[in-house]
Amino acid sequence: MPLHGEKGRYTIGFVSRMVNLSQKTIRDYEQLGLIKPKRNLRTNNRIYSDFEIEQIKHITHLIHNEGLTLSSIRRIIQLAPCWNIFACEVKEECVAYKYANRPCYEVRKKWETRCAGPCDQCVVYINRTFGKKKILKGPSDTKR
Repeated sequence: MPLHGEKGRYTIGFVSRMVNLSQKTIRDYEQLGLIKPKRNLRTNNRIYSDFEIEQIKHITHLIHNEGLTLSSIRRIIQLAPCWNIFACEVKEECVAYKYANRPCYEVRKKWETRCAGPCDQCVVYINRTFGKKKILKGPSDTKR
């Protein structure tokens, strides 16, 4: 049920029933940096918006319909530029695309990007501290 009748603000129990996932699974998504619900300042309980619910549904779709794992989703987010992750149709018009060597949230500090949402809810921003790690060895990594 929405918190105190407020549309767009839901408890984890309500979200769990709505998306047919356990509360633990939803918390796992949060721990992996795939969603970031707000917290109630008084109780520290998670407060989910319609945005997080949609993200949970997309993650579930990727797992059950596209065959991805949570780890692979996270690696894609860490390595791919935002316009690829979100299938941006106007990427050439975005300053984040122009400065592709910088993360979109860094570019946004100086210039307006095409993304209208807040960075603190974006999965790219949430995963910014995990860093990029080597996936495979390159030709220069092998000794001859």
